[in-house]
Amino acid sequence: MIDLYTAATPNGHKISIALEELGLPYTVHVIDMGKLEQKRPEFLHINPNGRIPAIVDREAGDFPVFESGAILIYLAEKTGRLMPADMKGRSTVIQWLMFQMGGIGPMMGQANVFFRYFPEKIQPAIDRYQTEVRRLLGVLDTHLANRKYLAGDYSIADIANWSWVRTHNSSGVTLDGLPHLSRWVTQLAARPACQRGVAVPAGQEMPTGAGSGKV
Repeated sequence: MIDLYTAATPNGHKISIALEELGLPYTVHVIDMGKLEQKRPEFLHINPNGRIPAIVDREAGDFPVFESGAILIYLAEKTGRLMPADMKGRSTVIQWLMFQMGGIGPMMGQANVFFRYFPEKIQPAIDRYQTEVRRLLGVLDTHLANRKYLAGDYSIADIANWSWVRTHNSSGVTLDGLPHLSRWVTQLAARPACQRGVAVPAGQEMPTGAGSGKV
């Protein structure tokens, strides 16, 4: 059994989607970030960085794992699925996972903050992050031109990137002119496990690219 500590964010959805894809039993613990529950001592014991998501693997002696990319790798290695076993295949998946962790996630996150939430509209900051998001989305579009998935077969790299890309409207960026990326986004949105995963936690919704609760 996996204990999942999460909230309705792209990083949280990465893990609920992976758990759904892998068919692993898990219990959801909703972290109310508005109440700073992620900073409470009992949660800091699981994730010293005070961020979601985090898991505790009860089958592995209550082993905690934090950082969404690390959790995805852990779950893939635990089950032998969603990541190849051979060195080159594994490396390719991890490269595209790190592309999300180091690029797509941080840049879309900053674009989202300055575009939607920051009390003062600082246009140079908005332009900077939206331009970089669009560049990164272009990298994905080019890479997907002759590929169904990012790294061979469907993998944790697809889950990680899709969880963020699907929310592109929240960053004020469209997928216009990116046909291969658009195809991939729609393709993953049709997967039942992706649909179930983005519905976790129940009753909380994250804005999507379509702006209507669906991708």
